[in-house]
This record gives sequence, C-alpha cells and structure tokens, in this order.
Amino acid sequence: MLTNAVKGLFGLSKRKAVRILMYHQVLPKELAPKDNLIVTTENLEEQFIYIKNNFTTLFFKEIHKEHNISNKIILTFDDGYYNNLEYLVPLLEKYQLKATIFIPTEYIQNGMQSHERNFMNFTEIKSLNPELIEIALHSHSHRNYSELPIEEAREDLKKNIEILKKNSIKFSSVLAYPYGKFPREKDKKRAFFKMLEESEITAALRIGNEIESYPWKNKFEIKRIDIKYGDNINIFKWKLKLGKLKF
Repeated sequence: MLTNAVKGLFGLSKRKAVRILMYHQVLPKELAPKDNLIVTTENLEEQFIYIKNNFTTLFFKEIHKEHNISNKIILTFDDGYYNNLEYLVPLLEKYQLKATIFIPTEYIQNGMQSHERNFMNFTEIKSLNPELIEIALHSHSHRNYSELPIEEAREDLKKNIEILKKNSIKFSSVLAYPYGKFPREKDKKRAFFKMLEESEITAALRIGNEIESYPWKNKFEIKRIDIKYGDNINIFKWKLKLGKLKF
C-alpha cells in the first residue's frame, strides 16, 4: 500500500491529497533571529510564488465543497503574532492566497496589557480580511493537552471559544494542538477525542510532517508539515513532495 509521501512523490491521488503547512512568525531577514518558529519574509514570498503557480489554497471551512480540486494546500499560522499582520497579510494580498491563523486567546489578552506588540489584539484579529484569512482555535492558555486532565482541557477549549465569540470574531471549529500534543494512551485518547466531539470540534491538527488526504482518515490527528527558518526553496519543494526530509 502506497504511503501518502510516495503518492505525493509520484503525483498520485492529487484530488485527495492536501498539504497543510505550519508556520508561526514572519519577519524580514534583517530582523529575524535564527529560530525555527520564524520564516523570513524573503523566503515566504518565494514560497508563496511557488504555491501560487502550483497549488490552490483553501480554508478548512471550505474543503468539504472543494475536495475535488487538485493540488490543495492549507497555510496555517499559529499564535496570532503581530508580525503576521505586518508581513504575512501584505503577502497574502499580493498573491491572493488564503491562510488560517490559530488563536490562543490568553496570549492575546496578555499581549493587550503589554507595551510590546508581540501579538495582534482582538480588534485587529476581527478586522482581518475574511476572504484571505480564516481564524481557528489554538486553546486558551497554550498548555500541553497531553498533560492535562480531560475536564481541564475541556474548560480551556471552552474558554478559547467563548472569548472569540465575546469579541465577535468569526472562527472555524478547527483546533491546532498547542505544541502539536494530545493524549496518546489509549483510554485517555479515546476520552479526549470524545471531549472534542462534544465540544463540536470538526478537526484537530498535530504536526507529523506528512501529506494528508481528504476526507480525513482521522479528523483529530491531522498532520501538518513544519516549515522552518532555514528551509530554502529547494527544501521547501521537497517537503511539498514528501512531507518530510528523512524517513
């Protein structure tokens, strides 16, 4: 049975395949320390040009009606950094690409009480162009869900949802796990996924570095491809073919 990576390499199953890329911060090269949670604007623009010419960007909320499109890709950015507003949004506008930003609401609340502009505020998040940006969930407190009791995770997720609603921010019920972590022990994992169902979460994302397929094989273990600081365009293209560099 062919793996998704092999299917990607040989161009098979293009209608079912969906690549989900994971990013965090975006900064110009002269301002960007060497940090794998940062992608430079220069690298990102080069990546966006390649994506524009070879893929169709989608939101999670529309994938069910666009699942027959070939070469689907979902761009995801975690944490709601202010530099996303400064540097990501202009590139999305320039190339008319779509992206999903996952919001941890406590980060935003704390940022609004700080003099440093590390994160967008709720007004800025609400004002993002919905034609280009989809908002989704990233927990409230950004704690590791694999280490929390189920009910504590439930309350944290509930708070994430309630605060976005309180600030009149429209969002998709898709969760990116903080640190990509969720319970792995069989019984706790089953209970955790049951809690996600009860919380009306439609999909949840880990890391995993593999090409996904839609309909999802497991909607609460969807894998993203981690795009890092040092990924030049050739490494980037290789990741889009295989999901990862090593096996």
